[in-house]
Amino acid sequence: MTRDVRICFIGDSFVQGVGDPEYLGWVGRVLQRTPGEVTAFNLGIRRETSEDVLRRCRQEILPRTRPDADNRLVISFGSNDMVEEDGALRVDPARCLENLAAVLDESRRLAVSALVVGPPPVVDAGEDHLRRTRELAGEMASLCLREDVPFIAVTEELARDSTWTTEAMTNDGAHPRAGGYRRMADLVLGGRWHEWLALI
Repeated sequence: MTRDVRICFIGDSFVQGVGDPEYLGWVGRVLQRTPGEVTAFNLGIRRETSEDVLRRCRQEILPRTRPDADNRLVISFGSNDMVEEDGALRVDPARCLENLAAVLDESRRLAVSALVVGPPPVVDAGEDHLRRTRELAGEMASLCLREDVPFIAVTEELARDSTWTTEAMTNDGAHPRAGGYRRMADLVLGGRWHEWLALI
C-alpha cells in the first residue's frame, strides 16, 4: 500500500512564493523533485511573523492530517520577525525562538513530524537585518538540534547568492523571481529533505 504522505508548509511570504511569475516558489519546486505521491498544503501568508504562525498553527494543521497518514510539517519563518518598525523589532529574537519551540511542541502533540527551514535574507532590509537574521538562524539551528528536529540552513547561502540578491533587488527588494526560488529549493533538497521524508 502506498503511504499517504501529507505535508503542510507553514510560514510567511517566502513559503507562499511571492514574486515568482511561475507561481511555484521554493515549495513547488521541492515538491516537483520529491519522488512518490505527496499531498501538499501551502500555508504561507505574506508579512506573517512567528507570532502569527503560532496563533494559527493548530487550526491549520489539524484538518489537513489523518490518523492513518504520514503527516509532516515544514516550518519557515523569522525574516519578518527581524524587521524593524517604529524603532523596534516586530518580534524579539528570544520570543521568536519560544514561538518555534511552541510550534514544535504542537506538532508533537498532533503526531506530525516536523522539519524547519531557516529564514531567507531580505536583501533591501540592510546589513543590520541580515546580521539579526543570521544570528536568529543559528539559534534556530541549535534549538532544532536539541529538539532532534531537522534544520536546513539557507540564510547565509542565499545572502551570498547572486541570483537571489539580483532578482530580489530588481523585484520588490525582498522576494526573488523563479531563479532565486529555484536556488532555495536546491538548498532544501540538498539538505536533509530526502532523509527526513524516508523516515516512517
